[in-house]
Amino acid sequence: MAAAAPNRISVLRNEQVVPLIPSVREPFGSTQPWDGLLLERHRVEAIEIPEHEHRDFCLHLQLTGNDDMEWWTEGRHGVEKTAPGSLILLPPGTRDRLRWQGSSDRLILSLEPDRLVHLAEELHPGSPAEFTCLWSLKDPSLQHLVSEMGREASEGWPLGSLYADLLGAGLSSQLLRRHVANPVPAPEMKTELPMPRLRHAMEYMTANLHKDLRLEQIARELNLSPFHFARVFRNTTGQTPYQYLLDQRMDRAKYFLKHHNLPVQEIAAMTGFSSSANFVRAFRQKVGVTPGAWRQSA
Repeated sequence: MAAAAPNRISVLRNEQVVPLIPSVREPFGSTQPWDGLLLERHRVEAIEIPEHEHRDFCLHLQLTGNDDMEWWTEGRHGVEKTAPGSLILLPPGTRDRLRWQGSSDRLILSLEPDRLVHLAEELHPGSPAEFTCLWSLKDPSLQHLVSEMGREASEGWPLGSLYADLLGAGLSSQLLRRHVANPVPAPEMKTELPMPRLRHAMEYMTANLHKDLRLEQIARELNLSPFHFARVFRNTTGQTPYQYLLDQRMDRAKYFLKHHNLPVQEIAAMTGFSSSANFVRAFRQKVGVTPGAWRQSA
């Protein structure tokens, strides 16, 4: 069996591992921050994709275009009316072929099954999730989530790995709770962090503001799963871990801007931003002015 191209969404065709769609507009490549999740943006012309088998979960979000799409799978056949916002969800093991009648731009996500299997077990032990093919799915909140992932990817992940992790966790949770044959209920659990553990999480984030923190790293400090930690942190503080971390980074940046004559590029690195451009963008969105303007007023 041929090896799949690295960092490409791939399927099985004639016992060969090949890209689902040969050409790609934006593969987002090796810079992707997730494990077990790949994202690509495609400009798909009128085309027929030969029969293939999905090894992973596959999720399409249509961005432009409104031409019909035709599909065949397991002896069934259908024609779907498509429009911006249309979604397709196919579970592992799906064998299908499809034909787009016209051109469209789309974001395509591939999720390894283990991501959802482990989360399903955590949410509701002993209740495995059963997915079916969804060729025409409308879900504005899921559409927004995937669009946000695409925006972050196209801009080079300016908000960092922690925000990307939260988007990935939110996607997995929403799929399990809303788009399976047997929806996985949210667990009944203690929904707030005790103060000593909350303080430990906050201290850990504050001590590592200069790093591109991952959700798993913070959760590991408390011996919690990433999903559980993100949920109880928000229930306790009213903020996601990323929102809290961003507030701390802005406070640290303001201190450096006011009390030290450091260049913006150096302050960006000291507060965990991958570039000065990302720092300036985040500062302006959060504070309302650029770091330079804030420094002058301070």
